[in-house]
Amino acid sequence: VQPQGAIFGPKVMIVNEFAGSGGDAMPTYFRRAGAGKLIGKRTWGGVVGISPRHVLVDGTITTQPEFSFWFEDVGWNLENYGTEPDIEVDIRPQDYRQQQDPQLQRAVDEVLHLLAAHPITKPDLTTRPSRALPQLPPRLPR
Repeated sequence: VQPQGAIFGPKVMIVNEFAGSGGDAMPTYFRRAGAGKLIGKRTWGGVVGISPRHVLVDGTITTQPEFSFWFEDVGWNLENYGTEPDIEVDIRPQDYRQQQDPQLQRAVDEVLHLLAAHPITKPDLTTRPSRALPQLPPRLPR
């Protein structure tokens, strides 16, 4: 079964030092699933989740660290460390000034390289099997 919205072919994920929480966990899931390469900078490592707990008299709410992620390969160590990219690419101040995104460019280059090496296989739709009802044999006389 091939979902209509599926992305066939190579995939990469861009990560950076501003990604935390799910931005730390999702790249780890992506890598563990073998979905593709991570490109950019190591995420910041803030995966311990918080929940609102107590309302104070002035209306503010306190939170407390409450839940975390554990992975077979890194254990609990995603917290305070983050997820390393497979291909490290920095964005320098001059890149911002010149409105360039070297991480995005490297991701595009990687996908194009992978597509050239492993083209997407598409079915030949001209050779579809017939879905017509089969012809029944003539009725025998009684």
